[in-house]
Amino acid sequence: MIDPLAEVVTLLQPSARYSKLVLGAGRWRISRSGAGEPFYCVILDGGCCITIGDQAPLELVAGDFVLIPASYGIEMSSLEPPPPDLEPVVPVALGNNEFRIGAPEDPIDSRMVAGHCSFGSPDSSLLVSLLPQLVHVRGQERLATLVKLVREESGEQRPAREVVLSRLLEVLLIEALRSTAGTCAPPGLVRGLSDSRLAAAIREMHEHPTKPWTVAALAKEAALSRSTFFERFSRAVGVAPMEYLLTWRMALAKDLLRRDHGRIAEIAQRVGYSSASTFSVAFTRHVGRPPTQYAREEPVTPDGA
Repeated sequence: MIDPLAEVVTLLQPSARYSKLVLGAGRWRISRSGAGEPFYCVILDGGCCITIGDQAPLELVAGDFVLIPASYGIEMSSLEPPPPDLEPVVPVALGNNEFRIGAPEDPIDSRMVAGHCSFGSPDSSLLVSLLPQLVHVRGQERLATLVKLVREESGEQRPAREVVLSRLLEVLLIEALRSTAGTCAPPGLVRGLSDSRLAAAIREMHEHPTKPWTVAALAKEAALSRSTFFERFSRAVGVAPMEYLLTWRMALAKDLLRRDHGRIAEIAQRVGYSSASTFSVAFTRHVGRPPTQYAREEPVTPDGA
């Protein structure tokens, strides 16, 4: 059976950029900006507050894990609210990839592992749009163990280090995403898959992207009426069913074009289009470049990369 979540994460080509151990003491505040970089943080001891963009602050405690597939602005602070006039500080490097924040005289009362990862796919922004904007998992020891392994591996110069880091991070992402389920999950692929009716339709789209799907046909797979399916899918996944299908087909097409798998007509058929011209029009409208130009300009990815 096709696993849509695993497919998306595999196409993302995740790899570890860095992770660090952060020690907090007393009251403190730090801020970071990023150009859509994936950020994660696991609380080992104590706790902190994290604010993402203009969202309400989120309190994190020991055992909590946060994954932000695309972060643009993050502020973190001690659980005990810092004074309003306290300016964000730069963590002090202690060596051995450890950093301290807070007054030097205050005892350490929180420990966390935080870091950025990267997505190797040139189409990562499109694929990230299928994931929740924020994943917050509480009480999952498996995640803490995985992050600990990532940190240990990144600090050692062992053979095949980058390969091991990439695989660990891929497992970490899938584990974090599948740990978030139910109607409380933010809109995205994970929430859609947690609904058994919607999951049936999503799996069919991934397993048979070449079928001439319609909303009515997908609703039949989900055993729902057309209107109920459309509303339920749009609310859970965050996009309309046919928009999701188009996004997935274009992600597959880009991957095939980068890997130089066949001619345009063959690729068109493999992603559900009856002719090369129809596919070219859809691809150009969605991507902004015709498929022939995209194939020339994007680097070829070898099999198994």
